[in-house]
Amino acid sequence: MKITFKLYATLSDYLPLKARARSGFEVEVEAGTTPLDLIERYGLPVKLCHLVLINGSYLEPGLRGQRALVEGDVVAIWPPIAGG
Repeated sequence: MKITFKLYATLSDYLPLKARARSGFEVEVEAGTTPLDLIERYGLPVKLCHLVLINGSYLEPGLRGQRALVEGDVVAIWPPIAGG
């Protein structure tokens, strides 16, 4: 099944080169794949995956390894960001 995987700010460095300009890309995943599976698959530091959204809805850290993705989901991940 296909989902869209987006990474923002410093995490965008983990995207394939062609996907960086768009901050994400469509990816084929197995049924039962979770956001935590994607984090591990792309070698993202778990501590830097601060804000995880699925279709625009926040997913708490404890649920990231439990919530299975479905066809068409959009997973977006941001690191902690400090501003001034």
